[in-house]
Amino acid sequence: MELNQLTAVSPIDGRYRSKAESLSNYFSEFALIRYRVWVEIEYFIALCEKPLPQLKDFDSSLYSSMRKIYTDFSMEDALKVKEFESVTNHDVKSVEYFIKEKFEALGIKEQKEFVHFGLTSQDVNNTSIPLSLKVANEEVMIPMLEEVIALIDTLADDWSDQPILALTHGQPASPSRLGKEFKVFTYRLKKQLDTLKAVPYSAKFGGATGNFNAHNVAYPEINWVEFGNDFVNNGLGLNRSQFTTQIENYDNLAAMFDAYKRIDTILIDMSRDIWQYVSMKYFKQKINKNEVGSSAMPHKVNPIDFENAEGNLGIANAILEHLAAKLPISRLQRDLTDSTVLRNVGVPLGHIVIALQSLKKGLNKLELNSNQLKADLEDNWAVVAEAIQTVLRREGIPNPYEMLKDLTRKNEKITEQSIQTFIDGLAVSDQIKEELKVITPYNYTGV
Repeated sequence: MELNQLTAVSPIDGRYRSKAESLSNYFSEFALIRYRVWVEIEYFIALCEKPLPQLKDFDSSLYSSMRKIYTDFSMEDALKVKEFESVTNHDVKSVEYFIKEKFEALGIKEQKEFVHFGLTSQDVNNTSIPLSLKVANEEVMIPMLEEVIALIDTLADDWSDQPILALTHGQPASPSRLGKEFKVFTYRLKKQLDTLKAVPYSAKFGGATGNFNAHNVAYPEINWVEFGNDFVNNGLGLNRSQFTTQIENYDNLAAMFDAYKRIDTILIDMSRDIWQYVSMKYFKQKINKNEVGSSAMPHKVNPIDFENAEGNLGIANAILEHLAAKLPISRLQRDLTDSTVLRNVGVPLGHIVIALQSLKKGLNKLELNSNQLKADLEDNWAVVAEAIQTVLRREGIPNPYEMLKDLTRKNEKITEQSIQTFIDGLAVSDQIKEELKVITPYNYTGV
């Protein structure tokens, strides 16, 4: 059966292809091959610049043509690599053969054996994958997160003066302001986004078991640790891990996935709160006359965007949890489990991208129903009891908490009138009574 959006097993490449397609530039098989080619060619150029004795006379004018092999990398090129792989049954070795063939076309023959010189596959994989992740974060993930945070901030500013009945333990509590409640989420998200940005993009580059064995035996006079640091840190813009086995330690990659998990968890928290606010009629949703809310109930406009976001963020976190827990563990100097797991790095990010787009859509559909917020505040005058007893404490009135407890914890409705009557009966000055009477559920919202 031909692979397309209807036959794809993963919804990322099927139903949601249009939303997550941008990530294919970083995490598809095509992208992985291209990034491997990128690393191999830049490594060859670094060897020429060192220079190794056999490469000291290499024509540097060829660098631009060599770099075009990865900057202009095509689907035809990727298929050629896969042809080599069908024979070699080794994905990285196939990249080496592909580059050598390209070099021959450029007239590079004698020096082509320095492609992949002294390297093991993981020197290429453990630089290619963090490089692709770095570029994906910079070009797609972080800008999308910042866009959603900015949108939430805008709504928070719009609703900065809107009083809202707070609910703690699901029960009416001291009122707040809707804008401030949304600011809680942007405050948290910005903190965690800063943490995400601070995680280094660590890369392993040190030969078969991390000791530059092959490099050192061929050229013992060269400081290969210094070379590796310069190539990875300055040449690729990554952060070379100094002590590794055959593979990267993955501790910083795990930290990055954990940072994403915390961001996702905050967004799930927000999605559920907004879902609840819609259920409480605090928000209406802008209606698209062509959309169907329910197949059976024509009146419904469901908060599906926030449900979609919650679902996709949950899947993302489940995969991120496995990646973060598994990758730093490897038997002795290396087993293969990291290789197959790493191929799924783009999957949780794909679900996050889908969720972020759903959140944008949902947030842009929200319309404040201030009448419902006002009605709930009016229906809960008991929430000013905290304010009254606090002022009475200030004035030295004995047992003010107990007085308000007796007033409010009865099986009868507390109204503005019952609060006013209670205040009139207090043994305090008229000035204090006037101060207390000014307090309402609409203005008792703090700073």
